[in-house]
Amino acid sequence: MANRTVFFVSDGTGITAETFGNAILAQFEIQPRHVRLPFIDTVNKAQQVVRQINHTAESEGKRPIVFTTLANAEVFQVIESNTQCMLMDMFGTFVNPLEKELGITSNHRIGRFSDVSKSQAYHDRIEAINYSLAHDDGQLNVDLNLADVILVGVSRSGKTPTSLYLALQHGLKAANYPLIPEDFERQQLPQSLQPHIKRIFGLTIQPERLSEIRNERRPNSRYASLQNCRMEVREAEAMMRRSGIRWLSTTTKSIEEIATTILQEIRPERLIY
Repeated sequence: MANRTVFFVSDGTGITAETFGNAILAQFEIQPRHVRLPFIDTVNKAQQVVRQINHTAESEGKRPIVFTTLANAEVFQVIESNTQCMLMDMFGTFVNPLEKELGITSNHRIGRFSDVSKSQAYHDRIEAINYSLAHDDGQLNVDLNLADVILVGVSRSGKTPTSLYLALQHGLKAANYPLIPEDFERQQLPQSLQPHIKRIFGLTIQPERLSEIRNERRPNSRYASLQNCRMEVREAEAMMRRSGIRWLSTTTKSIEEIATTILQEIRPERLIY
């Protein structure tokens, strides 16, 4: 169903509308065309959106599906009253019933990141991102006591993307440290990590998959050979077991699944949504 178009219309970034919409659409075997329309915060912009949606409806011969997160009632009314579409309004579906249930009116804030200059949570998130970038791949060993979590594992097991996801999505200061052959020879964690054992979480991966990933970076190298990958994974897992480190395999898991498991295990006091 590639000839079906889905619009994500928001007066903010559109991330919430798109995330929610895609979660719903994933339940259906379709591959629609996606169009994100962010920052629709005036009647004039809403009228332009109406023309674009209606033009799509006429050219495709099918009603587009429209997911909206519009806080401005006047802007929403323009789109609701004038478009030829199936409209999925997140505020109408969720916020309005919650207002009735809670007995209070929502603040109808535009977007997750509005007025960031006054948002401590936003500044904490930026600080976490900077921290995670600075402590990527073991390049900085100072201030590890400030880390919410320290990820360890062999090279290319998923430490960097997981660290950045935890920082971006949850504002966690996530350091990561690669386990290397020198660590395996000593049969112990790097000295700088040992005082922080309670904050350490391990990532492992099937050797066959690790070899595939490494061959994309350094084809036909010893680093990428299956024999070496098997040795590194075996030694890393043995080290984590000896050290009492919690760990999981990233082989078949998405970054979101990995991060969720880590959050359940470490249960950080500080968590931003």
